Amino acid sequence: MTPGTRAPGQVVDISTTKRYLPWVVATALFMEQLDSTIVNTGIPAIAASLAVQPLSLKAVVTSYILSLAVCIPVSGWLAERFGSRRVFLSAVALFTLSSILCGLAVNATMLVASRVPQGIAAAMMMPVGRMAIVRTFSKPELLKAMNFVIIPALLGPLLGPTVGGLIVHWLSWRDIFFVNIPVGMVALWFGHRYMPDYHGESRRPLDVRGLLLFGCGAALLSWLLEVFGEHSLTTWQVLAVLAVSVTLLLGYVWHAWGWPHPLLNLALFRTRTFRVSVLGGFVTRLGVGGMPFLLPLLYQLGLGLPAWQSGLLMMPSAAAAMGMKLISTWMLRRYGFRQVLVVNTLMVGCTIGSFSLVGPTTPIAMIVGMGLLMGLFNSLQFSSMNSMAYSDVEGKDAAMASTIASTLQQMSMSFGLACGSLVTGFYLAGLPQTDAVAVTGAIHHAFLTLGGLTLLSSATFWTLQPNDGDSVSRGEAQKI
Repeated sequence: MTPGTRAPGQVVDISTTKRYLPWVVATALFMEQLDSTIVNTGIPAIAASLAVQPLSLKAVVTSYILSLAVCIPVSGWLAERFGSRRVFLSAVALFTLSSILCGLAVNATMLVASRVPQGIAAAMMMPVGRMAIVRTFSKPELLKAMNFVIIPALLGPLLGPTVGGLIVHWLSWRDIFFVNIPVGMVALWFGHRYMPDYHGESRRPLDVRGLLLFGCGAALLSWLLEVFGEHSLTTWQVLAVLAVSVTLLLGYVWHAWGWPHPLLNLALFRTRTFRVSVLGGFVTRLGVGGMPFLLPLLYQLGLGLPAWQSGLLMMPSAAAAMGMKLISTWMLRRYGFRQVLVVNTLMVGCTIGSFSLVGPTTPIAMIVGMGLLMGLFNSLQFSSMNSMAYSDVEGKDAAMASTIASTLQQMSMSFGLACGSLVTGFYLAGLPQTDAVAVTGAIHHAFLTLGGLTLLSSATFWTLQPNDGDSVSRGEAQKI
């Protein structure tokens, strides 16, 4: 199938496809990433409007996360079976329609029920969009294309709380969901024109047993991470759920190695660049993933800033993340993936740890500068890891590689948020959360711990060879 094929008998110019496809995927992913973080800000307003307790709306978040965790693994099979274009456009349409239903919800049950298809749609958009990017662009062009696609993942967690706070303050909580309508319509229009239609070279049967094992294991683990720390679960209940989840996931590993057409082909981990990028990146994201949770707490409790000012302090990281796109390609071409990832991971860890120095007397200019550095280093880190993951992956394995990478990235995000919460709770040592001094001290220690973990994760990138990833970083790439 040629990259420009849209549908049987209908071909578009490949240069036009390459020019607009990254924007199509980035628009859809930005909608998904923004929505996944913006809802948390509106929970109190939603609870007041629907006349329920805020904690009872936990299901609004968990239902979305569970749907995402269960359905991401099957996205690659759907794209190969029904075509990337049909699956991607259907996912965008379903996400937009579900957003409308969420905004029109008259009670908590309807809101939770509407979040389930929204999570299913998000699970289709992420891996299928990346798969289309990998199969459309040649290896030397892939890095620039990935720079476009990675920006939504960086901007969503940073802008979500700010945008959500402003919407709830000035408008209605329902507009949190309605903002997806124009974005979804734009993504549909551009996707209809420029999304290529890739199919699998052969029709493989759906691994139902693998889907049940992995889906149930991932769903239980994601749910546990979402509710961990709540008093509704005893220690033994937590351990029991964790044991069942791990058993199911290990059962999937055993099943996958002996099954001819596994849901997630673990044989791809034999490829060094894919293995290091996905598994090494998983560890790195544990530290990075806790920052969107810890920074607002630091700014609001440690500095005494209101929520909207706290959100504004997250903006420099978002701006720097976009700016890094201009030089990341040159840096990787000049120094190579191994050197960039080893050094940059150390810089990410140091930047995370440096936030332990932020207090009420810290100049705002210094905080902004630290935010800029965090955005620069995180952007380079994610661009490097995501593009290197596909450097040695064949085109026929693109859908599977994208599915595995997206699955583990989603799990690492959940782990990262939970890790930040758990570490902070450990250092708080049972002191009341109303004690601002104690909470601030615990957050400072959490920054040092997560920064140290990130520093240690740089060791995973030492296993790379100096020329690993050259297929996507060397040579002249065409302008996108």
